[in-house]
Amino acid sequence: MKWNLRLAAANRGIWKASELQRMLAERGLVISAGKMSGLWSGNPASIKLDDLDVICAVLGCPISDVLIPEPEKVPQPGAQETTATATGSDGAVVTPKRRDGRSLPPE
Repeated sequence: MKWNLRLAAANRGIWKASELQRMLAERGLVISAGKMSGLWSGNPASIKLDDLDVICAVLGCPISDVLIPEPEKVPQPGAQETTATATGSDGAVVTPKRRDGRSLPPE
């Protein structure tokens, strides 16, 4: 998912995070300056669904304006992840070893 709060707010004439923060507080969602900064300029790791309801109500927009799906980023079934392998100067595969002397788990 792509977080799109800043553009969604700008489309509704809200240009400053502090302005949106004040509007959210008027609807009962009090957000600290630090958290508001993260919501405004970043991609939040988590957000409560109730908070999303308030954000959408204040902006007067559907959730699809704030969260944009990115299905192309989801791995396809059967696709294998590639792992990087290192090779030595002689072309042999280099196996990493733990510093504490214990062996690595089998692959």
